[in-house]
Amino acid sequence: MQPSYPPPSADPKATSGPRSPPHAWWIPAGDGEGPVFPQECLSHQQVLSTVRQMQKLLSAQEAAHLQGMRSLKKQLSVLHSRIQRLADTCPQLAVPLNGRKLGRSTRVGHDVHFICNAGFQLVGSESRTCRRDRTWSGTQPFCRNIDECSSNPCANGGICVDGNQSYTCLCPRGWSGASCQSPEDGVLAGNSSFSRQPRCAEGRLGSRHCSCDAGFQLRAGGVCQDVDECQLFQPNPQTRICLHDCLNLPGSYRCLCPPGYVLHADRNTCEDVDECTGSQHNCTHGELCINTFGGHRCVRPKCPPPRHNTSYVKTSSFQCERNPCPTDSRACRMAATSISFHYLPLQANRTVPHVLFKMSTTRFMGDSLRFTIIGGRGQDVFAVRRSDRQTGELVLSSPVVGPATLEVELEMSEFSRKVLLGKHIFKVTAFVSQYEF
Repeated sequence: MQPSYPPPSADPKATSGPRSPPHAWWIPAGDGEGPVFPQECLSHQQVLSTVRQMQKLLSAQEAAHLQGMRSLKKQLSVLHSRIQRLADTCPQLAVPLNGRKLGRSTRVGHDVHFICNAGFQLVGSESRTCRRDRTWSGTQPFCRNIDECSSNPCANGGICVDGNQSYTCLCPRGWSGASCQSPEDGVLAGNSSFSRQPRCAEGRLGSRHCSCDAGFQLRAGGVCQDVDECQLFQPNPQTRICLHDCLNLPGSYRCLCPPGYVLHADRNTCEDVDECTGSQHNCTHGELCINTFGGHRCVRPKCPPPRHNTSYVKTSSFQCERNPCPTDSRACRMAATSISFHYLPLQANRTVPHVLFKMSTTRFMGDSLRFTIIGGRGQDVFAVRRSDRQTGELVLSSPVVGPATLEVELEMSEFSRKVLLGKHIFKVTAFVSQYEF
C-alpha cells in the first residue's frame, strides 16, 4: 500500500510553510528510533564570551588557592617559631668572678660571651654555643688577675716584675730565691740577679778571653754587672727610652704605664684603655660613661628646672629642647631654644692654640650669628672665634696642668636685623688627664 500525502496547496504562503532557522538541519536516526529534532548552535561571539567567563572563573579560583597557600605558609611559619621557642635549652652558665656575661638566651644555637674587668685576663672560652644535645661548647672561663704582683709575692724588699704567665722577683743584696726568701752568701758583689759570671775561653799561649751577655758589662774583678739603661737614658728628655716610667731588669729594661693605660706594641709608649667600650666602668643605671685619658667619668646630663614659664624636655641623651612658650611670656621667648651637653677628654699641657669644639647651625634663618662665652669654671683658658659665616670654634688658648675638670658655657645667638630669632646653649666639660699622653 502506497502512502498518501496531502495535495500541495495553491496558497503561496502555505507552500512556503514555516522555515527552519539558519544553520538547522535534519539528522536521520541511525537506530531506527525515529527522527532527531534540530538543535540551535552557539555563535562565534557567544563561544568567546563563554571562554572568557571560564577564564575569569579559573583565575579567581587560582587567586583564592594562592591566597590560601600563603595563609597556610604564614600559619606554618608562626607554628614553627613557637616550636623553636619551646625547644630545649641549655643550663644557665655562671658569671665569672671579676667578669661579665653577655647574652641571656640559652636556646639551642645561641651564643653567650664573656669579658673580664680591667686588670683581669680571660682564661677559657670567650664564647660558648648551646648545642643540640643541650650542652655548651667550650670550657667555663674565669678571670685571672693580669698583675701577678698585686699579691706582693716578693719577700725581703724584693721588686716584683709581672710577666705573661708568671712573675719575677728582683732580690736585694743578701737575698735570693724565687721569692727572695733565702739569705745569700755569694762571692759576687751586689745582687746576684744583676751580676753574672763571665763566659771565658782559653786562648793561645795561656791567654784568657772573657765576655758578658748583652745588657751586661765586664767590671773589675771579672764580674759581669748589669747595665742600668733606665739610669743612663731615662732622665734625659733627648735620650728617654720610656714614655712614662722605666724598670731596670737583668740585662734589659721594661717600660711601665700608669693605671688606665696599657703598653703599646712598640714597648715604650702608653695607650689609653677605653673603659666605656669594654664595659669596664662603674657607672650606674641612668648614667653615661665618658672615656677619658687614663680613666673614665660617669655623667648624668639634666635639663634645667622650670622657671619663668620656661621648661625643657629631654629629646636625647645629650640635648634638651624648650617647650612651646605662652603667648604673653617674653622671658620664655628670650630663653634658649635648646641646650646641649658635650664632654671632651683632654691631655695635660696640650699644645695651644688647639680647637676643641665647633658650633654651627643647619638652618640659617637670620642675617648674622654671634658666639660668646657666658660662664663656666676655668673659662680663662678658653677663647671663642668664628671660622666661617655659620661656624664658631671653642679654642684652648692656654696649656692646662692635670688632673683637672674645666667647664665652659657657650651661647650661639641668631639675629635678623638686630632682632633675636633664637639662641642655643652649649655646655662643654673638659676632663684633663694627669699625663701628657
